[in-house]
Amino acid sequence: MNLLAVWLGKLTLLALRAIGRRGNALPGLVVEKAFPGYLARAMATLPHGVVVVSGTNGKTTTTKMVATLLDQRLRVLTNDTGSNFVRGAITATVEHARWSGSLPYDVAVFELDEAWAVRFVERVPPQRALLLNVMRDQLDRFGEIDTTARLLAKVAAATTGHVVLNRDDQRIAALAGATGAEVSYYGVAPRLRELFPNDEELYGGPLHMSELPAAVELRELPGPGRGALTLCIEGAEHDVVLRAEGAHNAQNACGAAAVGLTFGLPPQAVVDGLAAVSPAFGRGQMFAVDGRDVVLQLVKNPAGFRQTLRTVQTDPPAAVVVAINDDYADGRDVSWLWDVEFTALARLPARRSTAGTRAADMAVRLSYDDVAVDEVEPELEKAVRAAVAAVRPGERVVVFSTYTAMWTLHAVLQRIGVAG
Repeated sequence: MNLLAVWLGKLTLLALRAIGRRGNALPGLVVEKAFPGYLARAMATLPHGVVVVSGTNGKTTTTKMVATLLDQRLRVLTNDTGSNFVRGAITATVEHARWSGSLPYDVAVFELDEAWAVRFVERVPPQRALLLNVMRDQLDRFGEIDTTARLLAKVAAATTGHVVLNRDDQRIAALAGATGAEVSYYGVAPRLRELFPNDEELYGGPLHMSELPAAVELRELPGPGRGALTLCIEGAEHDVVLRAEGAHNAQNACGAAAVGLTFGLPPQAVVDGLAAVSPAFGRGQMFAVDGRDVVLQLVKNPAGFRQTLRTVQTDPPAAVVVAINDDYADGRDVSWLWDVEFTALARLPARRSTAGTRAADMAVRLSYDDVAVDEVEPELEKAVRAAVAAVRPGERVVVFSTYTAMWTLHAVLQRIGVAG
C-alpha cells in the first residue's frame, strides 16, 4: 500500500511541475483521499518518530532550526516549504520517499497549523512537540485565542514523549497540565521580557514574569558591534551568531535548542546547529536585484508584524514595501493591521510604498500613524521593481508581505534576482 501511495503522490507532483505549479498540497490531498492510512504507516517506520512544531508565530523558522540541529546526528524529514496542513506533511513524505515506498529517515520535524495539528495528531501521535505561542491571528478562521489554546492542548495531550513549552506565554505554559509527557520550558531573561510581549501584554496587560525553570534561556540580544546573542543552555552561557535576523528569531532559537536537548544533543552541538541555520522560506530571505539587496519578510498578525518591524529600526533600509493581500490563506479580515504600531516607519529616512490587493487600505492605515506613502501600487512586481529602481546600488529594500503576496514575490525575486 505504501508503494502505491508513494507512486501516486510522486506522479501527481511530476504532473504539477510539468505545468509550472508548486504542488505543495495537492499531492498530499490526493494520497490522503486514496490511501487514508498512508501517513500513519509511513511515520511508524521512523525510529525517532515525529516532532510537531505549532503555535501562532515562528513555526516555519523554528521548524527549520530544529531540523538543522537534528540533521547533525539524524536523517531528518521536514516540510520546509511552510505547507503546514496535514496534506503538506503527506506531500513532503511522498516526495522524499524512495520509489520503492520506503522512507529513508530517522525522524520527521513537521510545522503544523494550529487547527491542522489536531487532525495530524489524531492520525499520528508525535513523540515530541514544541508549542510556541498563542496570539490573535486570522480571527475569521480561529475565533478568539482561547480557542487556539484549546487546539494546542489537544496536541500536548497526544504527545507521547516530551513537550517543550514557552514559559513566557501563560496559555502555552499552562498546557503542561494537559499532557502526560515529560515537559521542559524555554524563555527569555527577566530584563528582556518586555521585548517579547505575549497576547495580554501586547494589548496593555501587566508584564508576566514566570518562575518556571528554562532548559534554554535567552540572556543577551545582539547589539551594535556585537553580532552574537547569548543563550544559557543547561546552566552555561554560550554565544550564538544567527543568520536569521530579529529578536523574534532569537526567541525561536531558544525553543529549537530546547528540543535539541531532548534528543541528547550536547550544548556545543546545539550552538553549532543554530549557527548553521539559514533564513526560512520568505522569512528574512535576501535577494540581489540590480546591485541592491531585497529582503522578504512574512507578516500575518499584529505580534509578528511588530517584532519584524524592529529589524528595520536597528538596520534602516533605503526603501520599504508593505504588500497586503486578503486571500483565504492570508485571512480575509485585515482589521488586524490596526493593532500594529507603524510609527517607526515614519522615522525612517526611506521610500515607503504599499502593494497587493489591499494596497490602498494599507496606505490609509499608515496615514493614521503619520507615515507618508510615496506610492500605492497594487501590482506586486511593479511595486518591488519601482522600489529597487528608486534606491542606489548597494542599498537595501525590505518587503513586508502577507502569505500569498510572499509566494508571488518570492517567485518574482527568484526570476529577477539572485538568492543570497
